[in-house]
Amino acid sequence: MFAGKCEHMKRTLKRLDDVWKKAPVISFNDETKIVIMSDCHRGIANWGDNFAPNQNLFFAALNYYDKNGYAYIELGDGDELWENRSMEQVMRAYSDAFWMMSEFYKKNRFLMVSGNHDKVKEKDGFALQYLEESFPGIKIREGLRLKYECSGNEIFLAHGHQGDLLNDTLWWLGRFLVRYVWRPLELFGVNDPTDAGKSYEKANRVERKLQRWVEEQQTTLITGHTHRPRLTGELPAYLNTGSCVHPRCITAMELSDGELILVKWAVYVQRDNALKIEREVLEGPVKIV
Repeated sequence: MFAGKCEHMKRTLKRLDDVWKKAPVISFNDETKIVIMSDCHRGIANWGDNFAPNQNLFFAALNYYDKNGYAYIELGDGDELWENRSMEQVMRAYSDAFWMMSEFYKKNRFLMVSGNHDKVKEKDGFALQYLEESFPGIKIREGLRLKYECSGNEIFLAHGHQGDLLNDTLWWLGRFLVRYVWRPLELFGVNDPTDAGKSYEKANRVERKLQRWVEEQQTTLITGHTHRPRLTGELPAYLNTGSCVHPRCITAMELSDGELILVKWAVYVQRDNALKIEREVLEGPVKIV
């Protein structure tokens, strides 16, 4: 049993190392503004689409970040392409969200990272077939490295599924099981045990591996995947953006003024019973050194 756990750990560490080595390096300074969100899981706006209840929160957040000069990095699982076969249907269902993201892209302020549920985006020709009209020439990465000009230290961005057997190595099998086995069972209240966003024990195992990579590399790592937002008070550290499919909010990691802040966007009831979308700071700021 312990030998198996060690092999799983080694596989994750090696995969993260490989992604880190291939990831493009992007410099940033205290003037840079970036927002990072992950796990939107945009579907086709049917009753099984977990993103649908939060689509207005997502659009409002992007509108705010666009007006305030942020770049937007989507850190994997932006689109739910395990449960759904058609990227065209997803784009039609959320044409307003894709229009907003394309506005960021036109201003050279949008980057897309692949996750396990949209890993097909890495395939040759996918971007040309589905994304070229809205994002001409876009390159979809598995990881990014943000290098702080003031110190030379880096922040590594990856979705966080790397090294997992059914979410990475055998992702095609994981997709089959979700699409044809776990998704129907979920309708009867059975949680998918392979999904780190729904299984507490699975999320703990994933995060222990990600934490180990940080300890060995002494580099801050920001991921999504487990849907559990996390910002600690001292870097380097393992951090997490959370998700856009929480029943009551979406979460995001902001980088500005050389600091990281974890925020959530939610609908709040005003004194006159009017509903208002507002941004709330959950943790931070944490200074990048």
